[in-house]
Amino acid sequence: MLNAELQARLAAHGIEASSETALREALEAHVETYTLSRLGPWPARRWKCLYRLMTREQMYDGQSVEDVYALALLARLDASSP
Repeated sequence: MLNAELQARLAAHGIEASSETALREALEAHVETYTLSRLGPWPARRWKCLYRLMTREQMYDGQSVEDVYALALLARLDASSP
């Protein structure tokens, strides 16, 4: 489940999605390719996150798959906004 801040930021871009599937589909509409990884115990403790999503431009870390999908989508939308 996404936190209220991420939901509000997505809503500002006209995206009401909050489920993992809906966020993945929205991300795939804006990003050509990405890699999603679940981190093992040692990296998860070190970086304090469970998932990492990598695009061509950047890496996004979060506690849930929804978080990393939303962060990557927001970064892409913010970069394409005038």
